[in-house]
Amino acid sequence: VQLQASGGGLVQPGGSLRLSCAASGFTLDDYNIGWFRQAPGKEREGVSCINNSDGSTYYADSVKGRFTISRDNAKNTLYLQMNSLKPEDTAVYYCASDMICLPGLRIMDNRAEYWGTGTQVTVSS
Repeated sequence: VQLQASGGGLVQPGGSLRLSCAASGFTLDDYNIGWFRQAPGKEREGVSCINNSDGSTYYADSVKGRFTISRDNAKNTLYLQMNSLKPEDTAVYYCASDMICLPGLRIMDNRAEYWGTGTQVTVSS
């Protein structure tokens, strides 16, 4: 099982980035899948996830309305479209799979079975 994240970079406040996470060794929609981030000196935070049973999505309050999670099953790839970026979004972003993701209950567990590589997102002028 491999998850390879990409798409990070340096962007000005208000800008946009799209992160990608290519999966191999398993089928993406067999598991809950999502994005986490960790900023220096802070705990890891669940950003967004997709429940594989019904396709429902969860977003942390800090990113709701600005970020959009999606997946392309044909490409076995997960995406995170990030708009209106803020300096506080600066972090290393990780994709992961097989975590508890219950959007109806506003629950995204901080633990996951499989973790991908991280990609740095820096929002700064």
